[in-house]
Amino acid sequence: MVEAARFSPASRNIQPLKYILVNTPEECAELFPTLAWAGYLTEWPGPEEGERPSAYIIQLLDKNISNTPSCDHGITAQSILLQATELGYGGCIIASIKREALSKIVNLPENFEILQVIALGKPKEVVVVDDLVDNEYKYWREENGIHHVPKRKLDELILK
Repeated sequence: MVEAARFSPASRNIQPLKYILVNTPEECAELFPTLAWAGYLTEWPGPEEGERPSAYIIQLLDKNISNTPSCDHGITAQSILLQATELGYGGCIIASIKREALSKIVNLPENFEILQVIALGKPKEVVVVDDLVDNEYKYWREENGIHHVPKRKLDELILK
């Protein structure tokens, strides 16, 4: 998956992003509490035991190369998720992170900044994409666990 990120476009081609792979049960359990899950679902504490990600990719900015990721972190995260899907996995990009705590867990050198974490695993939930109605963009979940994500219609995105 990181190979897909490696082959992605990079601003000025300076490639300032680095990655930490987390994939043992012990490491995943230690990392999990440093992440916030689904901010709009205030009653949901996040995935339960047995549903939690089995791996994470921590995306970093190497400040010895650049002080800004430009747009590279979004491009490469998308590449990672597309590759994950191709391999039969699901994923979620998480930017709501207890960065100081996670930095200590992974013993991060000072010249690196945590940008986001990509959670990976076999999907256990059903996600439905709905047309956005009345500008209600917040995702929501049914009692049976089906996760709804409203998206703007195509004709709203393309200006004529």
